[in-house]
Amino acid sequence: MPGLFPLSCRLAAFCPSSSSCTVSWRRDVTCCACSWEVQGGGCISLCPRFFFALIFHQVRDAGEDDPFLLLSEDLKRELSAGQIYRRSLRCIDMLSTEGQFTFTADQPQLHCATFFIGEPEELITIHYDFVNIDCRGGDFLKVFDGWILKGEKFPSSLDHPLTTSQRYVDFCESGDVQRSIRSSQNVAMIFFRIQQAGNGFTVTVKKNSNLFPCNVISQTPSGRFTMVIPHQHRNCSFSIIYPVVIKISDLILGHLNGLFLKKPSAGCAGVGDFVELLGGAGLDPSKMFPLADLCHSFHGSAQMKIGCDNTVLRMVSSGKHINRVTFEYHQLDLQETETRKENSIEEFCFPSI
Repeated sequence: MPGLFPLSCRLAAFCPSSSSCTVSWRRDVTCCACSWEVQGGGCISLCPRFFFALIFHQVRDAGEDDPFLLLSEDLKRELSAGQIYRRSLRCIDMLSTEGQFTFTADQPQLHCATFFIGEPEELITIHYDFVNIDCRGGDFLKVFDGWILKGEKFPSSLDHPLTTSQRYVDFCESGDVQRSIRSSQNVAMIFFRIQQAGNGFTVTVKKNSNLFPCNVISQTPSGRFTMVIPHQHRNCSFSIIYPVVIKISDLILGHLNGLFLKKPSAGCAGVGDFVELLGGAGLDPSKMFPLADLCHSFHGSAQMKIGCDNTVLRMVSSGKHINRVTFEYHQLDLQETETRKENSIEEFCFPSI
């Protein structure tokens, strides 16, 4: 698919912070395929248009569960019967279901993380059941409210109610004082370093309903969503880590029709309530390229093809209105890049280097 994904590979942004990590890459007809050697030998190959790939391939190469835990019929029956789902964690892992999860180090593990994701309308609670780590010896176990990778955060610092330092909860500092941590959105993660074999921890993960989901990372490359901000002064981002076609069918901001392409001196500057579409290669919406502004309410269809690694719809709300936007999205395919549709904006994406 030449030209479908105009951004070049940036595998270095996804590699573990290890001096032994070496990078080689190539481009083929379907994706940007890259590989690197990992500590202890072996090679992982992946298509890192979105950073899920790092976790997906590490888990897949282990020959175990799907990283998104696409539930088997046996597991569905087990969970529906009220039993707690249990399994071991890997050094790099991703989970999308409730359960009890245990990590036990079989060797020093210095750079580990587990990514948790729920449905858009869910919050995630992480509870420490058991912790056996050497805090004084340099071990740590931290929960982060959101996702962070190579310094890029979701939600961005501009869109989260807490400061960056407040979004970290360090077990070695809080201990038994705070054994349960609830996320502010449908994603959360834990970082940990455990240097002594046999040490580890057990956590229970539960999900709670969120009446007005704000910041969301989509698990899937297609879907439909309505974002509502009811008289709240806040910013909300919906992130789709795929190149997509996104179609906005309904926008209520409380104030005439208009769709504006971003220009250096134009757009929605000075308007307290608006929606913007962003595109880029990283995780942080504040570091992405602004593609279009929607400043006024409308009913109908506004469509855009965005060939970026990550697409974000972001609503900025002054708190003076009940703002609502309904949109649907699906992953771009080759045919859609060659066919221009009515009432659509030409696909483009600028690299963020």
